[in-house]
Amino acid sequence: MTLIRTASLTKRFAKVTALDALDLELESGIIGLVGANGAGKSTLIKLLLGLLEPTSGSGEVMGLDVSRQGTELRQFVGYMPEHDCLPTDVSATEFVAHMAQISGLPRGAARERTAETLRHVGLFEARYREMRGYSTGMKQRVKLAQALVHDPRLILLDEPTNGLDPEGRDDMLRLIRRIGSEFGIAIILSSHLLSEIERVCDHLVEIEDGRLVRSVPMTELTAPTRVLTVEVDGDGDRLAERLQEQGVVVSRSGRFLLVQKEDDALLDLVRDSVVDLGLGLVRLEQGRRRLEELFQTQPTLAEAEEDSRV
Repeated sequence: MTLIRTASLTKRFAKVTALDALDLELESGIIGLVGANGAGKSTLIKLLLGLLEPTSGSGEVMGLDVSRQGTELRQFVGYMPEHDCLPTDVSATEFVAHMAQISGLPRGAARERTAETLRHVGLFEARYREMRGYSTGMKQRVKLAQALVHDPRLILLDEPTNGLDPEGRDDMLRLIRRIGSEFGIAIILSSHLLSEIERVCDHLVEIEDGRLVRSVPMTELTAPTRVLTVEVDGDGDRLAERLQEQGVVVSRSGRFLLVQKEDDALLDLVRDSVVDLGLGLVRLEQGRRRLEELFQTQPTLAEAEEDSRV
């Protein structure tokens, strides 16, 4: 079954068109939703949850119509909002169990699922503390827990690393990846940080000014480059000279050698040269394109339209 399907989905607020005739079809997986602030990401998420009524067009989530079956589809969907929405005068256990019951779980099952989910997100020891004393990272984990507690088929995460320090961001991204890969829950991750999307997602959807720019597998965007990164234990300059004598293009980047790869024979040449020179091979890795590079080199939709008018 198709995870999400939209046809000319449009949402207008007064004079602002937040989503403009969006046609989209997605299969299950870990899907990155990217775009600048105001691109329409949060509006799309709320439409898919049935929390906003479309101005025109249609949308389905797991075969359920977002306009007519919002209550039903929210039984199978979890949502982690971007904004701080937690009550501070209750414990994580009380809040998550309450959200589980709202999603339809009986009281006893809700308590059991709450304990399991808080353990999964790393809050089991702090589950009875009032949330007023929680750090930003702990609050983000509570929001993730309430999105997971009713065992959804799909979770929608709106800027889940917002406000986190680098360590907290890494922990959250590892947790998200585990949810998608080990538990088989489909994920839509909305983020303005391309590095986060690249780390955890297998499909990318880009929206700009409410319109779809692209919807493609990540493998198409992060294809291998023709550059090998080589690191050796020893004098790298000797290896560079040896390779250059063989007609290979080599440049330096700190302690790494960047070697232009023309064919697979270069791998054997690097290996044999390292052995002949008595060096230790620490790293031999083919480079891949990064999302940041792609978005820097390609014009935005607005820029392309402006150029077409000139």
